[in-house]
Amino acid sequence: MQNISSRLALLALPLCLAAATAQAGKDRPPPLPEEEIRIERAAAPDGNRLYVTDFVFNHMVDGRVHVLDGKAARYLGVVMAGYGALTTVSADGKSIYVATTYYPRLYRGQRSDVVEIHDAETLELKAEIDIPPKKAQAASYRGMLVPSADGRFLYVQNATPATSVTVVDLHSKKFVAEIPTPGCWSIQGWDKGYRFSTICGDGTLMTVTLDEAGQPAGRERSQRFFDPDKDPIYVHPEMLGEDRYFVSYYGNLYKVTLGGDKPTFAAPRSLLDARDRKANWRPGGMAVTAMHRASGTLYVNMHDKGEEGSHKNPSKEIWAFDVASQKRVARIPSNGAISLAASQGAEPLLYSLNVEKGEIVARKIAKGYPVARTMSGVGETSLFMEVR
Repeated sequence: MQNISSRLALLALPLCLAAATAQAGKDRPPPLPEEEIRIERAAAPDGNRLYVTDFVFNHMVDGRVHVLDGKAARYLGVVMAGYGALTTVSADGKSIYVATTYYPRLYRGQRSDVVEIHDAETLELKAEIDIPPKKAQAASYRGMLVPSADGRFLYVQNATPATSVTVVDLHSKKFVAEIPTPGCWSIQGWDKGYRFSTICGDGTLMTVTLDEAGQPAGRERSQRFFDPDKDPIYVHPEMLGEDRYFVSYYGNLYKVTLGGDKPTFAAPRSLLDARDRKANWRPGGMAVTAMHRASGTLYVNMHDKGEEGSHKNPSKEIWAFDVASQKRVARIPSNGAISLAASQGAEPLLYSLNVEKGEIVARKIAKGYPVARTMSGVGETSLFMEVR
């Protein structure tokens, strides 16, 4: 009898399970709608879109460009930038340019250099252009990667260590020329035509003119406008129309006008008074200056107790100068910044970047320069900012 009962129970088990399953099916909620995977588009930039170049020194094959809304202190996204990338943004703010290096074994193997073009709204890769494996694996100072005035060509600084400039046609997406620039460094674009100047080790400028195909059509050497042994300049300029403003390690301001047939130079002026010199105030940092164009105000990272080799020291104060009168108009407390950037437009902000903290302080460009926002933890070793 016991065996018969056990067999009947086993026969009934599937019926019970079927009934339970049917009941569970009735109680189960309907399936969730299928998710649609899409790429979110960033809002149109309002003049305070920040692009922050992060060299990530502890793992440099993994460089990045952090994209932020500086006005809202909001992180928007990241562009992966490879090894030792040079970065910039198109004049219309629609494209991010990255000239970078890749190795198949991360740090070894056959080197491959490319120019990458990313959509600034989606951060998607739009194009990749092969270039000679000569790109400077250097800090991305302004003047390392420069579009032509009309946006057709992109100029890339090379170093092997011999110096030259790669020319990329952004319309045809092709490498078109390599122009030797022996003994000269950085690319200073002209506002008109296909011309760029480069700063040479003897204190002169060499200006290169290109034809419509991007090939060199002429070059000319200028007079000496600074003494590199006595008063070296930072290659990071600020632009105001055709004028380029360079500061020197010892606090002098050099104005170079890239217009007409050839560059012209104004006599240098000191940013320091007698008291400043006594305290050894000097410029310092990476992107050591910023310009608010509407007011003609130049901002300079400054530190006291300056000495030989302190030209990259973070700032203790940010000094503001009216470029027309050459007078200092403000001394602003600094967050230990190494780089500055200024936005333009209706509500401009002055940004200062502290590399150790990854901290960006945004101040209103207004009386007293009140702090508007503070962003922390932006990257690992972020060095430069560009604002659009």
